[in-house]
Amino acid sequence: MAVLRDKIVIKNLSKTFASKKNSVEVLKDINLTVKENEFLVILGPGQCGKTVLLNILAELDEQTSGTVEFADGRPKMGDLGLVFQRYALFPWKSVMGNVEMNQKLKGVDKATRQANAQKYIDLVGLQGFEKALPKQLSGGMKQRVGIARAYASESDIMLMDEPFGALDAQTRYSMEDEILKIWEKNKRTVIFVTNNVEEAIYLGDRIILLGGHPTSVKKEYIPEMPRPRNYTDQAFLRLRNEIVADTDLSL
Repeated sequence: MAVLRDKIVIKNLSKTFASKKNSVEVLKDINLTVKENEFLVILGPGQCGKTVLLNILAELDEQTSGTVEFADGRPKMGDLGLVFQRYALFPWKSVMGNVEMNQKLKGVDKATRQANAQKYIDLVGLQGFEKALPKQLSGGMKQRVGIARAYASESDIMLMDEPFGALDAQTRYSMEDEILKIWEKNKRTVIFVTNNVEEAIYLGDRIILLGGHPTSVKKEYIPEMPRPRNYTDQAFLRLRNEIVADTDLSL
């Protein structure tokens, strides 16, 4: 097996939110290396700082101390693929308009950017819906648009912040399969945030468990199971029970 190079290296990263009256340390001494083309899952309970860490990687926030190093240099704003829980689509833009937006803002000509957008619209199974507005789409379809838009940015790093958290269980299971199919066809480095243990095991090459107050890296797990994984497989259930025993997640 080829040795994957380090894509992102996080060293001693801490984040404190300060006000005039007090300060709260949310993240403390986070040390983490993300490999190229790895599907890394960051797992932790709600309000533990998972999104804060993702925002720092996306330069939507700044760490108080510590460093974040990218193998190819820090991406410029807009050069990372971002997928959010609440879709974050432009309601007045069509599917095509949303997916092509990043490249439009970069000044890419219309023919080139729409051809690129069409490639990813097809990849997520939304061909035929190019002219549809977000209000005409189901929750799962909206999230497919968000994924297509992230891939159409042509970034080799995808940051996904609980993208399936707002979906019903059946749609979430379907989207988990879809995101893995897309990742297998178009390998990128994915950092996927979730508070769902089963989702973490189903998706991840590696799982990083966050915990404590302030939050730090508590433990790392590597699911030794081939894909596609089975929620009822004994190895799956053993790992689930191990993770649950190590955390205070409410299941």
